[in-house]
Amino acid sequence: MAEVLMAGEEDRTHAQKRPETGTLLDARGLTKRFGDILANDRVDLAINTGEIHALLGENGAGKSTLVKMFYGSLEPDGGAISWQGRTVAITSPAEARALGIGMVFQHFSLFEALTVAENIALAFPKPGNMRKLAARIREVSEDYGLPLDPDAVVADLPVGIRQRIEIVRCLLQEPRLIIMDEPTSVLTPQEADRLFLTLQRLASEGCAVLYISHRLEEVQRICHHATILRHGKVVRECDPTRETAASLARMMVGTEVMGVSITDHEPAIGRTRLALRNLTSPATNPFATELRGINLDVRAGEVVAIAGVAGNGQGELFDAVSGEVRVGPDMVCLDDGPCGNRDITWRRRRNAAFVPEERLGHGAVPGMKLSQNVILTRHGTGDGLSSAGFLSSKMAVGIEQRIKKTYDVRMSHDDPEARSLSGGNLQKFVVGRELDRKPGILVVNQPTWGVDAGAAALIRQALIDLARSGSAVLVISQDLDEIFEIADRIAVISRGHLSGAEDARTMTRERIGLLMAGDAEKAGAA
Repeated sequence: MAEVLMAGEEDRTHAQKRPETGTLLDARGLTKRFGDILANDRVDLAINTGEIHALLGENGAGKSTLVKMFYGSLEPDGGAISWQGRTVAITSPAEARALGIGMVFQHFSLFEALTVAENIALAFPKPGNMRKLAARIREVSEDYGLPLDPDAVVADLPVGIRQRIEIVRCLLQEPRLIIMDEPTSVLTPQEADRLFLTLQRLASEGCAVLYISHRLEEVQRICHHATILRHGKVVRECDPTRETAASLARMMVGTEVMGVSITDHEPAIGRTRLALRNLTSPATNPFATELRGINLDVRAGEVVAIAGVAGNGQGELFDAVSGEVRVGPDMVCLDDGPCGNRDITWRRRRNAAFVPEERLGHGAVPGMKLSQNVILTRHGTGDGLSSAGFLSSKMAVGIEQRIKKTYDVRMSHDDPEARSLSGGNLQKFVVGRELDRKPGILVVNQPTWGVDAGAAALIRQALIDLARSGSAVLVISQDLDEIFEIADRIAVISRGHLSGAEDARTMTRERIGLLMAGDAEKAGAA
């Protein structure tokens, strides 16, 4: 086995040493159309053996469509795919796996009530003896630095370990090419470092990796080559180690991507607008997280960010703060008014706004038009949408058009159904709908999840501007780059406990990572 390099500067050097390779997968002229939308327009892409190859692009650029054709989830309308020099038709994921193509999805496909071994067994038509499979899981997972307990129940495992299951399940199928979609979105910095070492080792052993990520610093760090899509077409190829994050972003969007602007002087911090006092809430189902004695103040003029690995209570905290789950009256206060037992409409009428993590189904009703989705969250907020029991569709359409223009929400026609938008564009709409109100208190869970660099910068700047106008902004995010870019203070949630909020200028990534892992003692020394 190849020697594994330590994380840090050495792994960037390793990425620059591109191995001598031959072409493994070669796509020529791949085209895919959905009605009037040309998702992929004659795409050419070659992936070499032993290469970590980045696939970059804005939301809606065609990345997901392309990799789904590689994995057999979609069939191309035109063009051809060659595998090791032979033209192939990949009509199903099973055929892709038989060729040697594996995929680790951003959203895990695990059964929480089953063990690690049982979940992995489901990927094989004939898994064979479970004891032998468990031994193989232990062997492979430890060999690649991703140790797993085959007998552990998935529901009891943190999200970082769950991702290991997905990766090891893929490795056990002995793939020649692994497609990874936003693999670090649920990892602590330490877990991400471990993943990078694993990917570098796989590449050194001849496995190819197609790496999709919006985190451009990661792409610079570990990828040998990058292909950039824009509007379904390949617009550039480059060596990412010779680029900057800014230049990669510019290639993706076609224009300069401006970062957020934070003034050097201290923000004008005012009174406490959102207060959590010993917030405690039992788990509502066997797979939920109990909240335990959470205390936090969010003041006018500041952005407070809560970091944490997914599944540690972020969703439960959002539900309690928004009023979707009721708690004790004094556990949640908005502008000094106790409201823990009040519903979400009551809180909205007090000038609070909420953006949930799940945009389709929770943040927006899929089958409703965007203007109708505006009415759902703003009918009781005094915007004039509702009067004497009547709703103003005209005003709702006007708000929808204003959000579209302000936040560059791209759509095929005016006022479409929510489900017709790409994930990133729907995210811009859902966040923009609440920002458009200029609320006094905003709570947002994963504000830029799945959006490209340009859209992320737009949303983050809007959050900062809202806070500087005198609002209190609470951001729950798994993206540490985002947190350090916008937060005035940072707290960390782990297993339902929340650390104290600390000045972002003195907080370090190492300390956050240790707090994410629940190691407060080591974090205190970091």
